Amino acid sequence: MPPPLADRIALVTGASRGIGHATALALARAGAHVIAVARTVGGLEELDDAIRAAGGTATLVPLDLKDYAGIDRLGHALHERFGRLDVLVGNAGMLGPLSPLGHVEAKIWDEVMAVNVTANWRLICAMDQLLRFSDAGRVIFVTSGVAAQAPAYWGPYTVTKAALEALARTYAAESATTQVRVNLFQPGPIRTRMRAQAMPGEDPMTIEPPDKVAQYIIELCLPTVRENGKLYSYPQRRYLDFPPPA
Repeated sequence: MPPPLADRIALVTGASRGIGHATALALARAGAHVIAVARTVGGLEELDDAIRAAGGTATLVPLDLKDYAGIDRLGHALHERFGRLDVLVGNAGMLGPLSPLGHVEAKIWDEVMAVNVTANWRLICAMDQLLRFSDAGRVIFVTSGVAAQAPAYWGPYTVTKAALEALARTYAAESATTQVRVNLFQPGPIRTRMRAQAMPGEDPMTIEPPDKVAQYIIELCLPTVRENGKLYSYPQRRYLDFPPPA
């Protein structure tokens, strides 16, 4: 029996470490050819070694997601090489400062918004037609529970993740009559560099590693998935209902 994602083309952002690295490797093990996007060349090369060791294949794309023209060029390159895109995992994100809103510098605010929100919108713009060329395009954006909790001092990250969820739900609604399905994934506390930045006093060994959640992200990438515009919570192991529209 062939692997579940055999011959699928999957793009993962933030693929050089953490959840993105684990997801890219899991996609390759499931049979997909992985388009691995990240700023860190060394991390991408380590991922490529791991994918090759697992018998998979990858295309490495060193790219800062604030380079929006670069995202457009990537879309054109994928069109010329593959003619479609089967999976898009928007994982890359930036924590930003943990401070009162009034203390956040405008430049930093704009940078967090650029990475966490605008880059994902530009990915939609660049990849939408390629996803529609797939017989089962699947899009997963990685979000956070802070979007609903809105804790003090997490302003930039909270606001951008809430905006990302609205972006994903809008895209899902616009894709409802197509073969594209768009969902959100909430990983909860996971042993990543970003988590260590946010919780420096936390023992990382008390929380789960990224490869645990990667397997659940893979399930959202399968052609058999029918859910659309949903948020899957890894801590609760179920889809969560969004508040109904007013």
